[in-house]
Amino acid sequence: MSPRSGWAAPIAENQKPAAPVRFEEDVKPILAQYCYGCHGEKKKKGDLSLEAFANESLVKKAPDVWEKVMKNVSTREMPPEQKPQPTVEQRNIIMAWITENLFPCDCERPDPGRVTIHRLNRVEYNNTIRDLIGVDFQPAADFPSDDVGYGFDNIGDVLSMPTILLEKYLAAAEKILNDAVVTEVNTGPKTLDFKAADLDGTAPGVALNGGARLLRKAGNIYATVKFPKDGEYVLRASAYGEQSGPDPARMAFILDGETVSTFDVANEKRNPRDFEIKLHAKPGLHRFAAAFINEYANENEKSLQKRDRKLVIDHLEVDGPYHAGAELPETHNRIFFPRRSGESNVEYGRDVIARFAARAYRRPVTPDEIERLMRFVLFASRQGDSFEKGVQLALETVLISPNFLFRGEINRPSQTLNRIRHLNDFELASRLSYFLWSSMPDAALFESARLGVLHQRRELEQQVQRMLRDPKSAALVENFGGQWLQIRNLSRIAPDKRQFPKFNESLRDAMRTETEMFLGAILREDRSILDMLDADYTFVNAPLARLYGIEGVQGDEFQRVTLNSKERGGLLTQASILTVTSNPTRTSPVKRGRWVLDNILGTPPPPPPPDVPPLKESSGDFANESLRQRMEKHRENASCASCHARMDPLGFGLENFDGIGAWRSKDGKFAIDASGILPDGCSFSGPVELKRILLARKEDFSRCLTEKMLTYALGRGLEYYDKCAVESICRELQNDDYRFSRLIAGIVESIPFQMRKGESEQNGTQVAVK
Repeated sequence: MSPRSGWAAPIAENQKPAAPVRFEEDVKPILAQYCYGCHGEKKKKGDLSLEAFANESLVKKAPDVWEKVMKNVSTREMPPEQKPQPTVEQRNIIMAWITENLFPCDCERPDPGRVTIHRLNRVEYNNTIRDLIGVDFQPAADFPSDDVGYGFDNIGDVLSMPTILLEKYLAAAEKILNDAVVTEVNTGPKTLDFKAADLDGTAPGVALNGGARLLRKAGNIYATVKFPKDGEYVLRASAYGEQSGPDPARMAFILDGETVSTFDVANEKRNPRDFEIKLHAKPGLHRFAAAFINEYANENEKSLQKRDRKLVIDHLEVDGPYHAGAELPETHNRIFFPRRSGESNVEYGRDVIARFAARAYRRPVTPDEIERLMRFVLFASRQGDSFEKGVQLALETVLISPNFLFRGEINRPSQTLNRIRHLNDFELASRLSYFLWSSMPDAALFESARLGVLHQRRELEQQVQRMLRDPKSAALVENFGGQWLQIRNLSRIAPDKRQFPKFNESLRDAMRTETEMFLGAILREDRSILDMLDADYTFVNAPLARLYGIEGVQGDEFQRVTLNSKERGGLLTQASILTVTSNPTRTSPVKRGRWVLDNILGTPPPPPPPDVPPLKESSGDFANESLRQRMEKHRENASCASCHARMDPLGFGLENFDGIGAWRSKDGKFAIDASGILPDGCSFSGPVELKRILLARKEDFSRCLTEKMLTYALGRGLEYYDKCAVESICRELQNDDYRFSRLIAGIVESIPFQMRKGESEQNGTQVAVK
């Protein structure tokens, strides 16, 4: 089916036709009387001929067309106000036939639909990595943009897998775990011992029994050592000297070519002692050398033993690190939790991988899955790498697994072929967390799923309340609210600086913040969703307060203010909305009206017909015409008139707000005319009366918001069989004074959220690659 923009209000039982309705006998005569004049074979307004649907079989081939017919008939959008109107009974006949024949919905045995396997979008990927591992960067920042469907970027049908994204996942997994995991971990200082006779060097020497090296000429012996981390190290040499001449043998310690200390090595008569120095060093490979630096020879000396000076080095040692530069990072400790006493690396590795994979896959993992991942730990060990390095490789594999990248709800063979089933508790936990947090379930959700109690109504209610109180619920405002209200587009808006000199980046940020804080307050305080249509409060800082003409606000910090003017209040009058629905140089009543129809009333107009000329701007011959006058001429185009009759009056009601949301009484030299007449005959003037009309249609708004949020929560477009769920949520919302928490609870408790239809195994696991 095509995308659903919303469903008409249900017909009351006492209004339904008493006898079965037939298309050719009952519906066609009404259409012929009221609709064919504009939508017949002669005129085809909007490129639509209802007259072409001569019989029921032709109607059933175009359900999308008749869905729009039903919506326009039920909302009285059609026929236009100036045309003859069908009676209520006639409207109900049309709606009843369409509902029963094209979109039958058995609310006693509802169809929950199915959701295409859902790839994590960029926001969900970042948030999931944050909660899984704790890295403090945005690894998906350079991923390709996510496609959008039904107004949102979390729709399973459009979240394909471009080839370049596979490469990005590989690179991101490596970077994430390189940052998170320390692969060379010391439980305490280690001592590395190097026998001198086994070392390379520049000094000619003689190996002595016991592994020592006797040096007669200047030069050194050295060991190449890997320092695991930043910290203090002790360099040590065990040596003795054989003296000739007045001075004892002298030894230097050289680290990476730089002398760090020198020592006098007295004649100890073959009894070596230790010489050492403690210093700070960075992690990595280093060369530690012990050098003989004061060779001496006297050919006239009669005693062969005293003829030349010698340095004898028994061995070199490196101890450390001591007082390492930093504790193991929290990201490392989150993965490598304390091991049980006596637990081997293999046993501990299984525990670490099992816990990480279960959280990453958002479900229990099987023994086979753990053993496949353990191969990386065993492989690393055979290659001489550390245990931590092996675990790191295994976890990188987890992060590029479809089990992590996709939120799958895979049906077992017995659940295929359209059979309906409840989600298991782990699947329900994921739906819930990605709906409210745009991220993975937390420990409390996992525990509830493990115990098998999450689906129980009381437990589910408590979890939802807890999650809405959690700061992570800000994701619902940012991701659902940002896309529903289109304020994500604010970052791309560029108002003309000559027309709007007050606009700058700090004001842009303030606009977005106001709307997010306003929605956040409705969520946290569990206020009525009708506050979105009108409210006596908002949130401003000094720059935004100046734009609004609100006095007494200082600084960049936001504060809650009470609005004394009724012109302000609710989403429609916030600068973010008014700016994204304007053109760069002026307001756009069309964009604003369309925004209200789409996002408040749930009755979006169709796309404009092709080849419609743009509106003439106020220059040249048009400089003496107001925007309203120019738009009225523009609407003389017959193909535009019907849609603009719905959009333009709503937009004109907001004309007192300029292109960035400041109040005005004039547009240039023209006085603002903010009056309008809606297709149903309602007239108004200005934002106060417009908001009053919208509040009178609160059922339409609650239905629109329900449909938008249910689409976002499910990750799919709504279909005709979802209307039972929508109607149920709307009834509960109305009965609970439109409280925000009831909207969330209604969605979470709904059949489409808690259940799904089975499908073939191929369709259930298929991934689109392009």
